[in-house]
Amino acid sequence: MDDDERGAGAGAASAAGPRRKDVRRNQQNLLDAAAAVFVASGVEAPVRDIAAEAGVGVATVYRHFPTRADLIIAVYRHQVDACAEAGPALLASSPSAHAALGRWVDLFVGFLVTKHGLAGAMRTDGAGFEALHAYFLDRLLPVCAALLDAATAAGEIRADIDAYQLMRGVGNLCIGAENDPRYDARRAVALLVAGLARPDRGGAS
Repeated sequence: MDDDERGAGAGAASAAGPRRKDVRRNQQNLLDAAAAVFVASGVEAPVRDIAAEAGVGVATVYRHFPTRADLIIAVYRHQVDACAEAGPALLASSPSAHAALGRWVDLFVGFLVTKHGLAGAMRTDGAGFEALHAYFLDRLLPVCAALLDAATAAGEIRADIDAYQLMRGVGNLCIGAENDPRYDARRAVALLVAGLARPDRGGAS
């Protein structure tokens, strides 16, 4: 390979990097738009509504996500990832580990209350639903455990709290919340998180 060929190859590689970033950015924009539309109108909302929310054409949505199932799965994973990535950031920015735990659990509640429709839409695909559930646990359990460990190490909460049990309990408190305007799941869960504090310590702020 001569110098010209090597230069052309390097130029193509450097150009591919920004293109890949643009593709990822466009996909993230579409997933954010789809999530917003799904929350407002359900997972059966017209694709044109998602395209309008994202400011793109319908063909662009189908180019990235050929089927509705592809889009639903991608939105679900995208929202799980956002919840997982929030954990370390909250731990770094909150006044205490217990406060970080409370704020993360509040985000988790928002995910559960608004995303039940996504999971429900996948239940007809047993294998697909199981894969999504496994992804959910793999991404979120370690984050919840890390927050619990930090709060325990700081002496802010009891030491006998299991991440899976806490997430399962929060999930149970959120069941049906999206269909009952008289029920405030966030309030119920906030009381649960406050109750994790050791008796000689204050609650999450």
